[in-house]
Amino acid sequence: MPLAVRIRRALSAGLSLAVAVPLLSACLSEPSPHEAVSQFLVGWQTGDYDSAAERTDGDPKVVKRALEDAGLQLDAASLRFSLKGLRTNGENADARFQVQVDLGDNNPLWQYDNDLPLHVVDGVWKVRWSPSVIHPQLREGQRFAVEVSSMGRQPIEDRNGDALQREATLYVAGVYPARVKDPVGVCERLYQVTGFAQDRLLSRIRSAPPQDFVPLVTFGGTKYAQLRDRLDEIPDLKIDKKSQPVAPAQPADIIGKVGAITPETEQQLGGPQRAGDTVGQGGLQKAYQDQLTGSTGTKVITYDLKTSEQVAELAQWPGRSNTTSVKTTIDRGVQRSADLAVSGTVPATLVAVKASTGEILAVGSHEMNQARDGLNGRFPPGTAFSVVAAEGLLAGGVDPRQKLPCPVGRTVGGARFEQVAVGPLGTSPTIASDFANGCVTALASLARRVDAGTLTEAASRFGIGGDWTLPLRSFSGTVPAATSDAAKAKIIAGQSVRVSPLSMALVAGAVASGTWRPPTLVTSPGSPDLSSDAPPPASPRPVALDPQTLTKLRALMRSGVTSGTAAAAAAPGDKVHGVSAAITYTDKKRARSLSWFVGWQGDIAVAVLSETTSATSSAQIAGQFFRSARSAA
Repeated sequence: MPLAVRIRRALSAGLSLAVAVPLLSACLSEPSPHEAVSQFLVGWQTGDYDSAAERTDGDPKVVKRALEDAGLQLDAASLRFSLKGLRTNGENADARFQVQVDLGDNNPLWQYDNDLPLHVVDGVWKVRWSPSVIHPQLREGQRFAVEVSSMGRQPIEDRNGDALQREATLYVAGVYPARVKDPVGVCERLYQVTGFAQDRLLSRIRSAPPQDFVPLVTFGGTKYAQLRDRLDEIPDLKIDKKSQPVAPAQPADIIGKVGAITPETEQQLGGPQRAGDTVGQGGLQKAYQDQLTGSTGTKVITYDLKTSEQVAELAQWPGRSNTTSVKTTIDRGVQRSADLAVSGTVPATLVAVKASTGEILAVGSHEMNQARDGLNGRFPPGTAFSVVAAEGLLAGGVDPRQKLPCPVGRTVGGARFEQVAVGPLGTSPTIASDFANGCVTALASLARRVDAGTLTEAASRFGIGGDWTLPLRSFSGTVPAATSDAAKAKIIAGQSVRVSPLSMALVAGAVASGTWRPPTLVTSPGSPDLSSDAPPPASPRPVALDPQTLTKLRALMRSGVTSGTAAAAAAPGDKVHGVSAAITYTDKKRARSLSWFVGWQGDIAVAVLSETTSATSSAQIAGQFFRSARSAA
């Protein structure tokens, strides 16, 4: 038995069962209307329109065309029917049934009830045909249409509510269905140019209101310029220029790019995105795609075929209600200062946070990625990590005034340390001057004065290795286990530790404010996935630092600027605190030289990382940033 016949028989049996118990309590006289109802609905549901048309009293060609057109005009993924009742009155009958239309694109099912009138024709039960058999409000000379509307993409905003993207022109290729002479040919040629599925393009044309512009494919400026000549050759295809705020302002890597829907992204995202919509390709635009995308509303309507005027609205769905803008902590003035400061000749990134809150104010970069390197980079901090180690050492009773030589080379527990360059330490260097000048040989020797647990606890108080709840990937740092003096010395020297510029900016903010606070980038909405039933992960709690230790630590960081290697970070009279460091290490079999500055001025704490052999490079970048930020305030 052919598969199609088996399917029809199975569906017919199901429809029969649905009405057999409540409705057929007595034997029906022959002929029975039940078989006509079942065969008509099963034929309609399975797409066997010939079979369905045979069970009506209408012109089979007209009925077949009407049933087929209804599915095309609704762009229906499927239709399903269920019988609710069947009543007979002599040679007339009426079947009550429910229709479920899957409109696709993640829309709800369209459900409605209808009546199926029947009568006996030449001894055979037939459906009394009229367009109202399809829908009670459908009449001769009318058709269905599906109207889709989008609210547009919501903006990403800075801390003051200003948009962090610029207007850009998108090019939307589409048609007016009533004016298209050969829709199949248009869709075939558009498929050849773009790769969008031909059947999906065609279904959008067939289901749209005939006089409305139907967007089919959207292009960015570059892509449109490449394809313009080929698109111009497609008959009846129109190009609508559409300005949208999709070009990211700085920090561009954090905000993320926005692109047009492509065949690949359409398949990945599924509904309700359509041509004309946009998709985040990175950063916050991607993380908050579901909240930023315009909510797609859908209406089912009827149109007059002669006048193309709307007759009735049969159903509507307003679309998702969670569309919202994303508000960030970015300060545009601070961001401009960061961009200016790093716009030199060396690869660099600068992360600025508000010391008193942990809010990310700016992420600047030059030949480095703001998100990948600034927030999620994994770099050895060198002696800049001595800020963290010193907190543990000071808490353990180490006196900064104690004399401690800074030799060119020193071995600690079998590990060798070399001091490449050193500032003016004087004849009797102290721990304070060693700290200010980043003397790795002196600082490493302090490993014998501290236990591993103290270093680990100090790192923990500064959030190193903790779990953050930022919407973008970020790295809080790692500190290896220290089972020997050599391992502890490498931690103090920042050689075995890995941190991100963001994690070190938060370290500076903790010393400045007296409390370590977790980073914040987005203040609203609270989670990139508002549709999830799971509660958002808890943010780490702030950690207050010991006041007595803080006083000493702040003095050490002030000396880094006034008498140490971070002097380039401040002009005379500037109240800048900070330390600088230089380190060379091997990354994937490649030697890399890094320069660090970690410090603050006022309520702005920064970490600057530049890839260069110049030990003072990052301090110079920080100095330019502080001066620019102060003058802009």
